[in-house]
Amino acid sequence: MNVVNLDLNLLVSLDALLRERSVTRAAARMGLGQPALSMALRRLRRHFGDELLTRVGNSYELTPLALRLREPAAEALAGFERVFTSTPAFDQATTRRRFHVLCSDNTTAMLGPLVSTILAERAPGASVRFSQPENRQPDSGETDTWGEGILRRHDAVVAPHGVFPGRPHLELWTDSWVALVWSGNTRIGSVLTSENLAEFPWVLFDNDTLLPPPPPRHLLDPRIQVLVDSFLAMPFYIVGTDRLALLPAGLAARWRSDTELRVLPLPGAPAPINNALWWHPTHTDDPEHSWFRAVFAEAGQRLARARPASSLRSTA
Repeated sequence: MNVVNLDLNLLVSLDALLRERSVTRAAARMGLGQPALSMALRRLRRHFGDELLTRVGNSYELTPLALRLREPAAEALAGFERVFTSTPAFDQATTRRRFHVLCSDNTTAMLGPLVSTILAERAPGASVRFSQPENRQPDSGETDTWGEGILRRHDAVVAPHGVFPGRPHLELWTDSWVALVWSGNTRIGSVLTSENLAEFPWVLFDNDTLLPPPPPRHLLDPRIQVLVDSFLAMPFYIVGTDRLALLPAGLAARWRSDTELRVLPLPGAPAPINNALWWHPTHTDDPEHSWFRAVFAEAGQRLARARPASSLRSTA
């Protein structure tokens, strides 16, 4: 097949269609009219000899081929964008680059405001998109390929150690685990005991793509009642109940003044949460990406100074 004759705009259309699973939503995502994207879908169907999107009831589903194309299409588009947004020299005052970071909402809330402040001061034309990953676990035996794809499709990922072993990373800040309790729960005193951990039901963070660090040893067999992929949503599952929530101390501190909630330390000495910025090796020598990593390093240092127990170190 001679790829020279292919219209690269079809790659953009393919990625949008596979992500949205809808011609209407994909057209809105691209800022196009629906007829234009319908025409692109017809061309893609002819090219692949496959329907790609099939109607099931009132919605569309991806064909088996389309499911296989999702990651390769996203990776190819990310590479295409990196190539054609590259410049001979990087000027922070004039750059218009948009950086895409995959992270939990804990990072978005804790580190995101610091990163955006630095960007606004030094690179007013740049922007950063923080997004949470889809709750999807890699197939058995394909962890390396899966991790490679995640890092290729994003400028960086903020995650604790253990998710991307062997990849270049920058240590950002260290946090610890605490428990969130409803203030009306009179069965729990001012100190949380090991017995409380086993007695009461829990709300825990769960996202198979962006794995959290291992929970404290006391919670090896917690009585889980609710699983959510958002730390910020946890208070809504605590007030008026006897549940406990496990979340990072830095984020929990935001609710210390809330009269309906109490933040309690966990008994024992839970292992710290070491948050790091991870990226694909192909980004390491990119001047824009190097500058972007420095922004995150500074934001991490500012956050660490606000939390004396934190530390910052870099590994490339």
